[in-house]
Amino acid sequence: MSATFEVESTLTDRYQTTVPETVRRALRLGKRDKIHYSVRPSGEVVLTRVDPLRGEDPVLGQFLGFLARDMAQHPERLQSVDAEFIQRLQSLVGEVAIDLDADLLADDE
Repeated sequence: MSATFEVESTLTDRYQTTVPETVRRALRLGKRDKIHYSVRPSGEVVLTRVDPLRGEDPVLGQFLGFLARDMAQHPERLQSVDAEFIQRLQSLVGEVAIDLDADLLADDE
């Protein structure tokens, strides 16, 4: 983007605002898109569009968020994984080759 745009918006009593049309166009924002704010030490705030990850799973995201909160709130529940447990897991999967980067297939594929 070669030109600099300066626009304003007003906060409501509930600290909400409408993203001005010029900003929405510049960031290619649509309804329900997410916005990322980067606050710099100078107080400047940079607003960018969050590109949704391909195949993002909202349920998995919520579950991982739950795990992160639980670990932060209850670190005493965390347990280390010992060598015996790892050996047991390896005996269960044997020589199964797993490609962690491959897409998961539906049951009917």
